[in-house]
Amino acid sequence: MDAATASATASTAASATASKAASTTTPATASTPDPGTPGAPATPAAPPPRATPARLALALLLPGLLALLLTYALPLVWVVRMSFNESMDGGLIRQTFSLATFGEVLTSPHYWNVIGQTVELGLLVTLFTLLVSYPVALFLSRTTSRLRSLLIALAIAPLLISSVARTFGWMAILGTQGVVNKTLTAIGAIDTPLHLANNLTGVVIASTEIYMPFAILAMISGFGRLDPALEHAAASLGAPRRTVFRRVVLPLTLPGVLTAALLVFVLSLSGYVTPRLIGGGRVFVLATEIYDEAITSLDWPVAAVLSMVLLALFGVVIAVYLAAQRALEARFTGPKEERP
Repeated sequence: MDAATASATASTAASATASKAASTTTPATASTPDPGTPGAPATPAAPPPRATPARLALALLLPGLLALLLTYALPLVWVVRMSFNESMDGGLIRQTFSLATFGEVLTSPHYWNVIGQTVELGLLVTLFTLLVSYPVALFLSRTTSRLRSLLIALAIAPLLISSVARTFGWMAILGTQGVVNKTLTAIGAIDTPLHLANNLTGVVIASTEIYMPFAILAMISGFGRLDPALEHAAASLGAPRRTVFRRVVLPLTLPGVLTAALLVFVLSLSGYVTPRLIGGGRVFVLATEIYDEAITSLDWPVAAVLSMVLLALFGVVIAVYLAAQRALEARFTGPKEERP
């Protein structure tokens, strides 16, 4: 009986020692299944590399940047280079690098008259366009009628018609035998026809109507600060309507008016069709003068210099706009506190 017990104890100890030795066996000795063999677990594929935000932004901007390079930057560089050349007889161009053409343009009374008339036209058109468009834009931004969308569509509907066709329409209206003169003559208001065409007056009238949709859209988008509750609050405190408009409505709508003024002034500075057709060759602005120098006189260097002058005017206008915008922001938000 004791011998059997001793034998069982010995066999149990031997099996425990064998299992402990098996558990201490290194994993390198274990057989690893080949992934290529049938039944082996598949190795997960690595995820594709994700595009970084910077690369994605560059990919989205690249087509637009390429279009700007081909349609704006390269032609502008060519115009700048052409402005330093000199014109010769017969439309020939002398390739050089000189300021002689700039001196010719900037010392000519004729070109200064053209620049002055261009600025005058821009100021007059901007002023009258704002005066006519402001009530329309204010009404469209404050109305709660179900027809608001239709009214806005009607306000910008003239943009669907070419500016050339609209200019020809104004020629028929403002001409000596046009609708205005015939009506005034029929009612006995005038004896001789008014000269409303072939002068600056007709160009201002036609340009004002042509640029009105642009001004209305710019004002509507800039009237976001106008809150009817502020008008009601001012009226409840006893302020008359004129004071409410002067102290509440007008300051809150000035950003939209400023944006519309910039847009209309820039468009009127670069306008060609209306001054050419309504002006009848008697209204000289930079756009028409650039065309005449480049196409009629074949004086490309002078046309390039005039283009640079027009570009400089755009820069001055934008600088004035930014300064006025900062002044308005300072008025609404107050002066910024300097950080220590």
